[in-house]
Amino acid sequence: MLAGNFYNVTAQSQEPGQVTTTIELNAGHPIFQGHFPEQPVVPGVCMMQTITEVLESALQKKVTLKKANQMKFLQMIDPVQQPLVDVSVVYKEEENGWKVTATLKREDKTFMKFQGIFN
Repeated sequence: MLAGNFYNVTAQSQEPGQVTTTIELNAGHPIFQGHFPEQPVVPGVCMMQTITEVLESALQKKVTLKKANQMKFLQMIDPVQQPLVDVSVVYKEEENGWKVTATLKREDKTFMKFQGIFN
């Protein structure tokens, strides 16, 4: 949904149970005209969708968020000032779905932390 338009993948590495992806945000995307015109900020829903898409790429199947145990937005992402973001997703299949821990960060800046369950 967002890959290839809102962001592009510039690097990705995967091992069993973990995928790390570097994305480059498209600061010219229309979302930023409304969020916000003078100060673009990546919406939290787009951060969550990015985690979902990275997980789907790793699993090679569609998933749906079932439960968010933790979703912390720690810093805003300005796509002009911070076009590159590292997305780390650790996942494990359990009885009730895929247990996922994820972060969006770049160097010493952590933008978002997530823990939850996907089906």
